[in-house]
Amino acid sequence: MIASLNGKIIQKDENSVVIECSGVGYRCFVTKNTYYALGGTGESAFLYTCLIVREDAFDLYGFSKSGELDVFKLITSVNGVGAKIGLAILSEFDFEKVLLLIASGDAKSLTAASGVGIKLAQRIVLELKDKVGSVATGEAFSTVSAVGNANANTSAKEAIEALVSLGYTQSEASLAVGKLDGSLPTDDLIRGALKSLARGI
Repeated sequence: MIASLNGKIIQKDENSVVIECSGVGYRCFVTKNTYYALGGTGESAFLYTCLIVREDAFDLYGFSKSGELDVFKLITSVNGVGAKIGLAILSEFDFEKVLLLIASGDAKSLTAASGVGIKLAQRIVLELKDKVGSVATGEAFSTVSAVGNANANTSAKEAIEALVSLGYTQSEASLAVGKLDGSLPTDDLIRGALKSLARGI
């Protein structure tokens, strides 16, 4: 298993990058987020990698952040979700946003990624909703925990539903409500969440 690469960029395009390590060039398929995080040709680069072996190919996928790699592995663990879909989702959103969308059950937003229809998005959310906490760290863990707590509370659920009916996405509503005291009445949660959303959370 090739766990990481540390070398010089000798070729780069929007879908992949070739990194030379000790005279050997390794082509890694990358997300748009990783592509923009890397320097230009001739510059040094470090990538966390995942090697996927198929009958007809050995494909290497590279990520600028370990969290992005963890979420890629999580997404591609869903039956029927391949590396192409994993890259598409992590190109559309940063990995912390992906965790938030899954934790809050916001399948609709996931469809913004190329090749992700609503049925596939719903399957991803359904299979991974209870697993996102295992890969979230730091601020992402706090966010996912807050959303999970909100989704488990009756008053919070009602507040989230009300906010969604006002036009906010499931993830925006869940995050705003999740940051409030879950013991508050539904109306107070709605008011508090609206204030938070008006400030841009």
